[in-house]
Amino acid sequence: MKYSDKKNAALITVLSAAGIIFCASAVSCKQKQAAPAAAEETETMFAVNTYKTSEGSLDEYLEFGGDVSSVSSVDVLPDMAGKIARILVSVGDMVQKDQIIAYVDASRPGMNYSASPVKAPISGRITSFAPTVGTMVSQSMSIAKIADTDELQIKVNVAERFISRISDGQTAVVTFDAYPGVSFTAKVFEVSPVLDTTTRTMAIKLRVEPADPRIRVGMYARVRLVTNTRKNAIVIPEASVVTRNAKDNVFIIVPAVSESEKPTVRISEITRGISVDGRTEVISGITAGDEIVVKGQGLLNDGSTVNIISVSDSL
Repeated sequence: MKYSDKKNAALITVLSAAGIIFCASAVSCKQKQAAPAAAEETETMFAVNTYKTSEGSLDEYLEFGGDVSSVSSVDVLPDMAGKIARILVSVGDMVQKDQIIAYVDASRPGMNYSASPVKAPISGRITSFAPTVGTMVSQSMSIAKIADTDELQIKVNVAERFISRISDGQTAVVTFDAYPGVSFTAKVFEVSPVLDTTTRTMAIKLRVEPADPRIRVGMYARVRLVTNTRKNAIVIPEASVVTRNAKDNVFIIVPAVSESEKPTVRISEITRGISVDGRTEVISGITAGDEIVVKGQGLLNDGSTVNIISVSDSL
């Protein structure tokens, strides 16, 4: 290599280190200058799912378990001690008040008595009949149980910490394992004025309205007692709320002004009310009709450009 070539090579190395870039041609130089400009124009776009808000209602509730029983249920006691001589009814039979359901023979060796009739104290259905013919019974022994199965109740014991939220006339949604997916409506019609000192619970009774023949005595009921109802409230999915700087926020969609543009988002601080089953009430911060981001909001910032994948109007 000639001395002049070595000198030129050294000069190029120094100038390159100083930040001066040489282009082989004018075209290549323009391409290199345009590349950073194109990179600067690239804009990040986030795919999101949204929900169109509207006014609705939200019910706050407590859940309990209870047993179905008859409002009117009595034990049948014989008037005399002796052996069951005859049984005139079966479990499940309907009987009328004062109807004879059995006879008791009080005879003893050397003493013969006429059979004593056992009468139904109320009208209803025979729900149990324990003894059989020949069984010895006494006046203090219940031989049968009669219940009015047309009027049923659900007995629930409420823990002491919840009693301030219980009142007469409250509504409830009741479900049974025997009928999955089916809900029944009930109302509180009796609230005990005292608590059980052993369990620290208060007894309440609910009545299914309207009465349904599918519900039977002895069934286990799952009771969802409504304690607070918010009407005309804006309710949103709880997962749509983003907490930043210890404040609750949602991202509201700002529509694009032209077809060539994409919508953006605006962050809005909200005040929350009650939250139930993954839904939350919004007291302030958004209005009915606002479209909010419910999925994909984790990486968003105020003013971010979004691509709306789907819009829902139901929770």
